[in-house]
Amino acid sequence: MVVKRALVESRPWLLLSLIAAISYYFVSDAQIPGLYMMLWKGLGVAFLGVFALARHHSLDGRLLGGIMALGAIGDMLIEIDLIYGAIAFLLGHIVAIVLYARHRRRMVTPSQRMLAIILVPAVVLIAWALPIDRASAPGIALYSLFLAVMAAMAWTSDFPRYRVGTGALMFVASDLLIFARFGPLEGSVLPDWLIWPLYYFGQFLICTGVIQSLRHRDPRAAG
Repeated sequence: MVVKRALVESRPWLLLSLIAAISYYFVSDAQIPGLYMMLWKGLGVAFLGVFALARHHSLDGRLLGGIMALGAIGDMLIEIDLIYGAIAFLLGHIVAIVLYARHRRRMVTPSQRMLAIILVPAVVLIAWALPIDRASAPGIALYSLFLAVMAAMAWTSDFPRYRVGTGALMFVASDLLIFARFGPLEGSVLPDWLIWPLYYFGQFLICTGVIQSLRHRDPRAAG
């Protein structure tokens, strides 16, 4: 009860985000009109964006809010057309790369650097190899390039690695499961079970991890 009261009093947007995202997971197969379901789906990450803007009034806070806003738009547009959603997410990855580039880690261990270097070609190659329809493979690979660079930049940024970096890797795993639907996991229930939890909680970790760091480093801009 104490934790819930703290969320309600100081982080209402975070609580609303959790409620929207978790409830969406359980009603996503319900007979609800498409427009309402799209809006419901977008609310989880949209509330994370509002949380970011409310908790830190800085350029970095606005960049993070923009990342979450583009994610929410992507969540909704992907229900209309996968390409429309991918464009929104790609723009979000570009903004995220800018944010992480502003916060480079001064000292990166060899193992951390190696993971970041391997991650980019590995993700692109896996994504390119997944679809059965080879005509879609180049577009998926191009999108995955931005996705992988975003995750590598998050992993080597000076934000908390096991929140922001892990969240970015969860985002990668979620997208690879989407692409696997067009190939080896076509017809499998595994993507249905895992895509949304990996994606949403990845975004959740990214958002809360970045905000925690920004508020610690620059409390004057904290909301």
